[in-house]
Amino acid sequence: MKKILSVLTVTAMAASMLAACGGAAKTETTKAAETTAKAEEKAMEETKAAVEGMSGDLSDKKVGICIYQFSDNFMTLFRTELESYLVSKGFKKENIKVMDGANDQATQTNQIQNFITDKVDVLIVNPVNSSSAATITDMVQAAGIPLVYINREPDQDEEKRWEDKNWDVCYVGCDARQSGTFQGEIIADIGMDKLDMNGNGKVDYIMIKGDPENIDAQYRTEYSVKALQDKGMEVNKLDEQVGNWDQATAQSLVANALAKNGKDIEVVFCNNDSMALGALQAIQAAGRTVGTDIYLVGVDALEEACQNVLAGTQTGTVFNDFLTQSHTAGDAAINYLTGAGNDHYIGCDYVKVTKDNAKDILALLK
Repeated sequence: MKKILSVLTVTAMAASMLAACGGAAKTETTKAAETTAKAEEKAMEETKAAVEGMSGDLSDKKVGICIYQFSDNFMTLFRTELESYLVSKGFKKENIKVMDGANDQATQTNQIQNFITDKVDVLIVNPVNSSSAATITDMVQAAGIPLVYINREPDQDEEKRWEDKNWDVCYVGCDARQSGTFQGEIIADIGMDKLDMNGNGKVDYIMIKGDPENIDAQYRTEYSVKALQDKGMEVNKLDEQVGNWDQATAQSLVANALAKNGKDIEVVFCNNDSMALGALQAIQAAGRTVGTDIYLVGVDALEEACQNVLAGTQTGTVFNDFLTQSHTAGDAAINYLTGAGNDHYIGCDYVKVTKDNAKDILALLK
């Protein structure tokens, strides 16, 4: 029987801490904390039982990990925590190999083939291109190796194929539609009276996207704007550019947009915080002030971004819980090795981050 051993320890901590922030959000996060705590306790018991009942020793198991790009700030946090967590569960550090795909799918595919040749016991893959998942899955399944996808979700047809064929393949991550929605809600909560600084009755914005082939970038782009429209706000897109998740690229793109559109830009949406950090540099260089004559949101809740939220130089961000996701990915790998199995989709929730709770999120990141 398939099981999810998704240990949501950090999500429970976050929800519990956020419950102290006040208002309606306090009640919701308190309830979430209670529910998650129960799920966490049950999941931890199942994980313990699975590990105790396994045949063999994790210390002799080889794990291959493929990351799309080491220079990505969020994935650096993720891979570091994942490796540490696997070691804490009994894997030997020398048996855990982590490879940098350098944002090139051909390079990553070759790395996966090398892991297959090396006869690793389980693979954890953060694909360069989600659209390559079918090819990756076929390669790995043909070798009889369990596969855990992380962070970048393959499409529904691919996930259905795993289920139909009963393959040992799963995805661990969050639904990017939720992160986009939270970005939009952070902006909508400011109110039209403050957002509409040029008086045209619309929210005038620019969008800085990640990789256009990445489903997270697509969903964050779509759902951030949709959240404003769902609140009855009319929107006006002044510019949309591809920043490829990169801070320096985003800085240049936003600088150009500000030079072209001037004071008409009221909101800058960035698909991640690295790009939001670059956007902030451009905003400040242009003499604009976040929270006064422009608003800025990102995703990931990087430490610097959270500090900026507290300082008022970033309007908000969305916590992409790398701690829970990395631990759950590690647990999923263990489940395959112990024969416990996994559901094909193992999800978690994002957390909206504003001045009210940024300090608590920062405490989790320390």
